[in-house]
Amino acid sequence: MIASLAYIFLFGLLMSELFKKLKLPGIIGMLITGIVLGPYVLNLLDGSILSISSDLRKIALIIILLKAGLSLNIADLKKVGRPAIMMSCVPAAFEILGYIVFAPMVFGITRTEAAVMGAVLGAVSPAVVVPRMVHLMETRYGTEKSIPQLIMAGASCDDIFVIVLFSTFTGMAQSGKADLRGLIDIPVSIVLGIALGAVVGLVLSIFFETAYKNKKYIRNSVKLIIILGISFLLITVETWLENIISVSGLLAVVSMACVLKMKSNEVVTKRLSEKFGKLWIAAEIMLFVLVGAAVDISYTMNAGIAAVGMIFLALIFRSVGVWLCLVGTKLNIKERIFCVIAYLPKATVQAAIGSVPMAMGLSCGQIVLSVAVVAILITAPLGAIGIDFTYKRFLRKENNI
Repeated sequence: MIASLAYIFLFGLLMSELFKKLKLPGIIGMLITGIVLGPYVLNLLDGSILSISSDLRKIALIIILLKAGLSLNIADLKKVGRPAIMMSCVPAAFEILGYIVFAPMVFGITRTEAAVMGAVLGAVSPAVVVPRMVHLMETRYGTEKSIPQLIMAGASCDDIFVIVLFSTFTGMAQSGKADLRGLIDIPVSIVLGIALGAVVGLVLSIFFETAYKNKKYIRNSVKLIIILGISFLLITVETWLENIISVSGLLAVVSMACVLKMKSNEVVTKRLSEKFGKLWIAAEIMLFVLVGAAVDISYTMNAGIAAVGMIFLALIFRSVGVWLCLVGTKLNIKERIFCVIAYLPKATVQAAIGSVPMAMGLSCGQIVLSVAVVAILITAPLGAIGIDFTYKRFLRKENNI
């Protein structure tokens, strides 16, 4: 296993840097590294690490959500208002609808399995979008109309919305039917997840504040470990209660992080977010290399043409959803087109949950993973290049006062 970890980190990092030199997302290099090192090509990774790869990917997903919650600026959501709230769910919902309508015809799967596929593919990638929106805010492109803030806030919530739906749809797929209880479980899971996370976040913030007042300073590194450990427990609570009541553990993790941000010192939460960002550097390599290793390249190539067609068809649905969110805003045509382009890239969430249906034993698991990988390979560079190429042409640079 030690040798496998060395291959994952060293070759993954090397390929990431190579792709960045080519002005492409580094995650593509990591994904290709996993495909090459995996059992379907060179078979250099130890079976023991592949057997726990689903758990490692879930840990990476938790780190993503904690960083998102600690970085999410509620003020930006309030400032942008209705469009940001709509961007957090409408485009993803439209894309999922596209898969539900057309994926059964393209891949011969059931409507419920198509919903699972749509939930996997429905999220925008913060790994591609967020750094670019931060750059736009720093260079003041589109900031007069809060366009980077709109996209950042919407994209952060978009991932959370999709992951909650994914949990619900996979439960339906496992049971083999989309019953009324499964539909009722969606709002119940959301509300209880938010409530549980909010309570835990409030207790944690009080604990940290009390320790500080009593001059028992807790280092930020220790706080990170505490938050991470409690996040693992929140995910476990969902498993403990699954036969009693639906609770979204992932949403509880995000809710806890958001409450911590609101109730804690701004400097502290910023440092915690930075520490999770550093932790994410290693988690990201592990996540994308391992998801690449799970890909049966021959199966994916066979599904290639159909997968590409389905991806672009669903992106049309997504683009319509983005456009509807911007109706009634002051954005001009070019600015709206930019928002559509910025909402195209997929990577992080697809890598984190793309192989989960296969690990759960769902019959659609292999095709879902294949489509997810193809989507990353196509949309991550497409979105990144599209943003980089159009922002100076489509957005107005705000004059410094």
